[in-house]
Amino acid sequence: MSGAQRKLTRPAIYVISIMCLAAAAFAVMRAATFKPSRIAALPYATPPSSAAYKVGDRLAQPAPVANGPRQIKWDDLYPKNWDPYASIKGMDFSRMSDNDPRAVAALERVREALDKAPVIEALNGVTVRIPGFLIPMDVDKDEVRSFLLVPYFGACIHTPPPPANQIIDVKPDNPVKGARMMDAIWITGKLTTVRSDSPFGSVGYRLVAQRVEPYVIQKPAP
Repeated sequence: MSGAQRKLTRPAIYVISIMCLAAAAFAVMRAATFKPSRIAALPYATPPSSAAYKVGDRLAQPAPVANGPRQIKWDDLYPKNWDPYASIKGMDFSRMSDNDPRAVAALERVREALDKAPVIEALNGVTVRIPGFLIPMDVDKDEVRSFLLVPYFGACIHTPPPPANQIIDVKPDNPVKGARMMDAIWITGKLTTVRSDSPFGSVGYRLVAQRVEPYVIQKPAP
């Protein structure tokens, strides 16, 4: 398993457990300081169509369509040798209490590494197609004018935000009607390495979507 998705070491698991406890407060803090238009109208209720997924599920991908746009995977969005947990390797968290300054500092270093996660500059300006789960941002009645795309079900909502290079800020050419929180979709459009902030986490990419389609194939990836 590669890069950010490799099996976590015990110290990393310890830090992530602290991050999970802090996730709710972290999200509230961001929401209090970030005010996208009409964010109060977000449809937070999980749609019935998401019942097939559980937290952490990823979407399987079929073979790319011939002569179609470049189909990418989420693993393509970060350097293969990138390790956000490098700064805590060798630390013995079993000898620290939860409020130990060293543990708190380690959490801060990991969170900073995730927020400043490196992107793939070679993808800047490339038209791509990728599946993921939708988090509405700018909503007007039943129309979603912008949203975030994340790689697994529950990201930023039921779990702490993933690295910035695993969140895409999507600006569809046309508003998406009837989209709901955590809908599984395909997006197609020009990807750019534009960083931004959101109440759900730091964002490493932006995509102007020419097409937004429901995800209707295969089962979640193992």
